[in-house]
Amino acid sequence: MAKARTRGRGSTYSRVVSGASGRVLVVDDNKVIRQLIKVNLELEGFEVVTANDGAECLDVVHHVLPDVITLDVVMPRLDGFGTAAQLRADPRTRHLPLAIVSACTQNEVEAGIAAGVDAFLAKPFEPTELVRVVRRLIDRRDQRDRREQREQREQRKGAPAGRERG
Repeated sequence: MAKARTRGRGSTYSRVVSGASGRVLVVDDNKVIRQLIKVNLELEGFEVVTANDGAECLDVVHHVLPDVITLDVVMPRLDGFGTAAQLRADPRTRHLPLAIVSACTQNEVEAGIAAGVDAFLAKPFEPTELVRVVRRLIDRRDQRDRREQREQREQRKGAPAGRERG
């Protein structure tokens, strides 16, 4: 099966889903796989934005502000591992949950772990498993965010008088 060609950003954005469960940035150079992931996540209430490869992902991630990013491994310009490494190196995206959606060989899993990937989903995948992985990553991120907010509040309470922020 031939990989889809990379196209411009004109067709990357999905429709906005009111009351969405979260925003997912789907990165895959194969148009059929991108569409399959997009449709399955939208059916479960997620807002989905797509990118054709890792380079495009890095171009749009700060505008899209996703809750989770799914990455294919083999892509032109910038593969999934390089994309994950660059996302982890950027303080603005360091904590974004990343899931590799690929063949998931042992080498891919090891390279993904080294690049900071949070989850792996083997192709071909069951749509219910895709949704479960994305929800788990969003829940884990939400728990981390709540913990960090609680810690910040506690630090402010312990701050000397006059230094609290309201």
